[in-house]
Amino acid sequence: MELLLDPTMWVGLLTLVVLEIVLGIDNLIFIAILADKLPPAQRDRARVIGLSLALIMRLGLLSVISWLFQLTQPLFSLGAMAFSGRDLILIAGGFFLVLKATMEMHERVESKAEKASGSHIYASFWVIVTQIVVLDAVFSLDAVITAVGMVDHLEVMMAAVIIAMGVMLVASRPLTRFVNAHPTVVILCLGFLLMIGFALIAEGFGFKVPKGYLYAAIGFSVVIESLNQLARRNRASRQAQRPMRERTAEGILRMLGKRQHDEGEPAADPHAQIEEAPFGAEERNMVSGVLRLADRNVRSIMTPRNDVTWINLDDDAQTLRKQVSQSPHGFFPVCRGSLDDIVGTARSKDIIAELLRQGRLDERKLRPPILVHDTIGILDLMNTLKSARGQLVLVIDEFGTVEGLVTPIDVFEAIAGDFPDEDEAPDIIADGNDRWIVDGAADLHQFEQTLETEGLTDDTDEYSTLAGYMLRRFGRLPEVGEALSFERPEANYRFQVLQLKGRRIAKVLVQRTLPDGPLEAPDAA
Repeated sequence: MELLLDPTMWVGLLTLVVLEIVLGIDNLIFIAILADKLPPAQRDRARVIGLSLALIMRLGLLSVISWLFQLTQPLFSLGAMAFSGRDLILIAGGFFLVLKATMEMHERVESKAEKASGSHIYASFWVIVTQIVVLDAVFSLDAVITAVGMVDHLEVMMAAVIIAMGVMLVASRPLTRFVNAHPTVVILCLGFLLMIGFALIAEGFGFKVPKGYLYAAIGFSVVIESLNQLARRNRASRQAQRPMRERTAEGILRMLGKRQHDEGEPAADPHAQIEEAPFGAEERNMVSGVLRLADRNVRSIMTPRNDVTWINLDDDAQTLRKQVSQSPHGFFPVCRGSLDDIVGTARSKDIIAELLRQGRLDERKLRPPILVHDTIGILDLMNTLKSARGQLVLVIDEFGTVEGLVTPIDVFEAIAGDFPDEDEAPDIIADGNDRWIVDGAADLHQFEQTLETEGLTDDTDEYSTLAGYMLRRFGRLPEVGEALSFERPEANYRFQVLQLKGRRIAKVLVQRTLPDGPLEAPDAA
């Protein structure tokens, strides 16, 4: 009772509790790292059991206080250096910390904590608990000796240790969560442990390192890391303002090897990027086509008006039979006089049967046309195609003029690339190393995938073909032989007009070279 009324006892107890907690911070850091090696359901239990056993061990050390005093007596000497039991424990504990922290840092930096299959390897529960107890023994030696030096009463020492361990039990869980959620903090903490381990070794050899220096270095590092975490949170907040679909698409494309080039980034061989990617070119292009499909406009995938094959009701039966039999298409828009005067749609087999049976087409038996506006989104268009049950869909502008038509195969080609019909040639034909003969109507998305580049497509949807891109660059209809260049960090491209058909660019020669590399002389048009 007299002890409780002694004010000096309360001052000593409070000071000792604070000191014990401060000395236990490094212990909590390593406990958080050790607990992370266990399955999530066992981590809290391991911390509680490990710290409880450590508390019993600390109380046991305090109980043999007279023996602890004798640990400072020299046991042997090497030259001018004398070593006591306390020194040997500090040296052994320091080497243990250095070895353990080095192995942990190597494991995390080299990412060897996981199997190639992705399944995590967890340590044994009691192995981790034992390590927690042993680790606390190393860290608690200074704390116990400090308690012996500061307070004369064993009861006060035990009370201070119990209070400090209670605080550690409460703080260990949130600290562990924070450390595991921030990988850079783990590396920083391992650096602290290396520093503390070297300090223990130095003290064991008689070179006293003031604890104030250690705590000042730790505090400075914590401030810098806090600023780093704040900067990362601000970057994540800015990223969160972008649409989730856009961020997801960019992440997947980056994983597939479709990496954006920043300004000032050194040029790289385009083939090297493909070799480093974990997916093949076809797989990467198909995934890219799926992810970018929703961002494309209907004009970029439709068959343009001048390539649409349609049936004119004003033609005679023989002309119609010849036209249908020579065409590979299975569906036709049926019009009167011009493509803009749409009457309906019909299958080729139904047209032939009707012509053979009656010698003409009956308008009443035609299917009603399915019309969509040219501003429709691709996802909405796909829903329309699903309900069309195999029919083609005609695309019109705001004035009712037919701009083209779309079939399910057009959507498939936007994902998997060009599938030309019997009466069509491929849009992109290889003409040697890094040379292509390209149709002016080639889709720019497919063109970018073939050339393994980016930056040709226009976000304003003003054009969707190679001819549209070149007309935008020239600002006029170019002459045969005229060329323009397109420069990217990874390669340079040269587009030369090979052929014109009326008022459109029909064929283009494309050449690719590395930056500042020589261009081959183009063939005469």
